[in-house]
Amino acid sequence: DIVKCQIMVAQGKKLSDPEISLGRQEDIQTSGYAMQCRITTEDAENRFLPDYGRIVHYRSSGGTGVRLDGGTAFSGALVTPYYDSLLVKVITWARTFPDAARRMERALSEFRIRGVKTNIPFLVNLVTHPKFLESGFTTKFIDEAPELFEFKGRQDRASKLFKYLGEVIVNGHPLVKHRPKAIRQAPAPAPRFDLAQPIPPGSKQMLTELGPQGLAQWVLDQKPLLLTDTTFRDAHQSLLATRLRTHDMLAIADAYARLNPSMFSIEMWGGATFDTAMRFLRESPWDRLAELREKVPNILFQMLFRASNALGYSNYPDNVVREFVKETVAAGMDIFRIFDSLNWAENMRVAMEAVLQYGGVCEAAICYTGDILNPKREKYNLKYYVDLAKVLEKMGAQMLAIKDMAGLCKPFAAETLVKALKQEIGIPIHFHTHDTSGVQAAAILQASEAGVDIADAAMASMSGTTSQPNLNSLVEALRFTPRDTGLSFDSLQAINQYWQAVREFYSPFETSMLSSTADVYQNEIPGGQYTNLYEQAKAVGLAARWPEICKTYAACNELLGDLVKVTPSSKAIGDMALFLISNNLTTADVLTGKAELSFPESVIDLVAGRMGQPPGGFPRKVQDRILRGEKPLSGRPGASMPPVDFKTIGEELEKKIGRKPSSLDVQSYLMYPKVFTDYVKARDEYGDLSILPTDVFFYGQEPGQEMTVDLEPGKTLIIKFLAVGDPHEDGRRTVFFELNGQPRSIDVLDKSLEGETKKRPKANPADALQIGAPMPGSVTAVAVTVGDPVAAGQKLLSLEAMKMETTIYAERDGKVAQLLVGPGTQVDTGDLLLRLELPFGA
Repeated sequence: DIVKCQIMVAQGKKLSDPEISLGRQEDIQTSGYAMQCRITTEDAENRFLPDYGRIVHYRSSGGTGVRLDGGTAFSGALVTPYYDSLLVKVITWARTFPDAARRMERALSEFRIRGVKTNIPFLVNLVTHPKFLESGFTTKFIDEAPELFEFKGRQDRASKLFKYLGEVIVNGHPLVKHRPKAIRQAPAPAPRFDLAQPIPPGSKQMLTELGPQGLAQWVLDQKPLLLTDTTFRDAHQSLLATRLRTHDMLAIADAYARLNPSMFSIEMWGGATFDTAMRFLRESPWDRLAELREKVPNILFQMLFRASNALGYSNYPDNVVREFVKETVAAGMDIFRIFDSLNWAENMRVAMEAVLQYGGVCEAAICYTGDILNPKREKYNLKYYVDLAKVLEKMGAQMLAIKDMAGLCKPFAAETLVKALKQEIGIPIHFHTHDTSGVQAAAILQASEAGVDIADAAMASMSGTTSQPNLNSLVEALRFTPRDTGLSFDSLQAINQYWQAVREFYSPFETSMLSSTADVYQNEIPGGQYTNLYEQAKAVGLAARWPEICKTYAACNELLGDLVKVTPSSKAIGDMALFLISNNLTTADVLTGKAELSFPESVIDLVAGRMGQPPGGFPRKVQDRILRGEKPLSGRPGASMPPVDFKTIGEELEKKIGRKPSSLDVQSYLMYPKVFTDYVKARDEYGDLSILPTDVFFYGQEPGQEMTVDLEPGKTLIIKFLAVGDPHEDGRRTVFFELNGQPRSIDVLDKSLEGETKKRPKANPADALQIGAPMPGSVTAVAVTVGDPVAAGQKLLSLEAMKMETTIYAERDGKVAQLLVGPGTQVDTGDLLLRLELPFGA
């Protein structure tokens, strides 16, 4: 039409003539504003150079006031470097210029173009810039406005999820690979209730009204036995290796708030969950706390805190412990159950003071081991526990916990202990035990008769064996008695049915313990450690020797002086047991063997006093053998550690993760540096995986399976898995999906098609110049290079397997002649790591 009009004008026609019919110039009136943006495959961050490749996903905008011209792009289209980089022109119209710009911003933001870079971020910055909206720009505008090139990162959450789903579908999830598949796929049925009704007030409101001291007095005044539900933390830690995901917790959280408002507290954080959430589930423990707090605003939250170990496995400087407590209180935590792994009260002081300072409820714990009814077990007798409780009360404890982590506090021992404590201290007593022996419900009932104020229990389907006793049964056992809990049978049953279904998702992580056992009175393995130790044994190929591991655990405990066994001391004993079994050694070999042994780092930290001091100290001969002349600490470890500079740590972390870290990020990094940075890397690569259903997280989707994923309120993805294509020449397979009805695909490398790993040579154990791996695992650090001289006892490299770290030292002087591994290398027991040669003339 333009060309036709030009020809007629050239022939002498006027625009107002009937043949052209555009009217007279003075009759033309404006009716709104239009603007056009050209979307191109150009990289605005790289001088607008064209980008090219395959468009993985394409979705355009549209609607009233939006027009697309020349839209030739589509999912799967190949953009070559040989043609115009234009994909589509977007034109918007509105009655005012600002409205046209806002409509353009909305249209540009609705585009989804994946696989190639586009200029959309630049265009969005342009049409929203104040100077542009005021029409105050000139041809120098772009040169004078560098902020146009400050782009907000696109979340691209769908693409990240597809990358994860494709990886799991093609290669499987490492956590469940080679394990029996979960027996459930359908969502677990949550109880029905009226969401329109307000959430009833509960113990959280009592704390707000009365304060921590007032709450403690309120607890003492209650006649019913108060109950804490451990299903969200210790139950799954003890039964399912701490693998329970936030997704499954959030789905039942509303029901707790509305159906169980008279529950005293929910134990849902701390212990091993902090580490495991990041390490294995790729979740943020802080997000878990915040999201559950939002859904359950009326019941007290409770956590397990390792005193000067905070939530890690070693002691931290005092200011780290204080800051962690401060952040946790601010994040929504109420009750801090504080314990020391060796029952050393002095090691608990800083954490207790911090909880009192920042407004949390300070529940100090005495960790129970041995048997107070056995006159031959004199080390941990009744007087020992009563004296310790009195010390903790004087230190400011507002409640006292009896932490029976292995279920060793037998029914009549529980009655005796509670009765004695009630006579000697004036704060509430909270009884925590594990049902490994099968009789600990009776222990709670006997403690109840003696006046215990609060008891821990787990929902029926998540109770028993290494978990806590059955909460539902305890409630009914106390029904119509003076200590009736008042909890509803029907409400508890409805919630229990949910947990029963959820547990089926986690069947690959079930412990090998199928029934209760009296063996616990011999090996004294804590319930919370039992499944984690079994998972460690699996990881290093020792699952078949599990009964032997349990016996060796008991032997290691005696070797180290009969310790209180709770994280991290229990972990050190477990690491020692695995170390001995994997190297076919006994505890006698530790004392009499001539060869230098590369003991696990946790064991070295323990006997060096870096975890604190046990009653009676460590056996001197064992300490000398393990420390190789290193002088052990005699005082509180945190007192001699310099304070951490949080600003410097934040700057260090920013360099590692590529963004400014939050204060919570810094706390996570201080607890677990490598675990946290690995988590951030996975989060950047795959996005927030906690929003995926549990069966999909572990196994991916079945062909034809459709699911909905809520990215945020109002943003839902409908994802359907279609098929996996045949392998390409490069070993990749194309995984086909539908996203909200539109085709989507992603290429994934099939790792099963890679060549078999060449077997590594084995070290000769009789040759001190050949350094072999003492256990299977991953090399985390190498301290030497080829040609370096080394001295006997010098650190050579470090290994890590399932949270167990070992440092390998040279047994004699020499020079590094051959180095066969580097950081990240996977090795098996006995693999040759490096070879030394004798100095010239030796």
